[in-house]
Amino acid sequence: MKTLILMRHAKSAWDDPHQKDIDRPLAPRGRKAAPRVGAWLAAENYRPDVALCSTAQRTRETLGLMRPELPESMTVELSRALYMAEPREMLNEIAKMPATAETVMLLGHNPGIGSLAGLLAGSGDEQALGSLHAKFPTAAVAVLGFEVARWSEVAPGNGRLLAFMRPRDLD
Repeated sequence: MKTLILMRHAKSAWDDPHQKDIDRPLAPRGRKAAPRVGAWLAAENYRPDVALCSTAQRTRETLGLMRPELPESMTVELSRALYMAEPREMLNEIAKMPATAETVMLLGHNPGIGSLAGLLAGSGDEQALGSLHAKFPTAAVAVLGFEVARWSEVAPGNGRLLAFMRPRDLD
């Protein structure tokens, strides 16, 4: 089984109206949430072999704050293609992952990341599925399991939602 962790970056700052979107950093709330999400992943034993991360400042910062809780052996791949990507673009990046990677984490942006999670989740707990489809807030995580041998076999509807966590669930 392959496990895919889809995460939206933590809350970003909007302090500078002239700053490019790709350069926006995390807000204080985001800097607080990211390490808590990393601790949750570790406690739930979701241990990514590879982290695919958008090149935006807020996604890189989110990953950096989570990093102490993630496996030291985890490979990090920054991809400009993930910045504001649509689901099919993210699926293309996921399909490139080596078969040896059992768990992949993709850190991206809405609306794409939430749409991808909803598209892939063909089954799972009804309440969790309902929450996922209702809203994919900042720093939310969807964990999906796939009965496939290769990442290129991940397709719409063939994932089982194993968990959906929002930062407020940790309060």
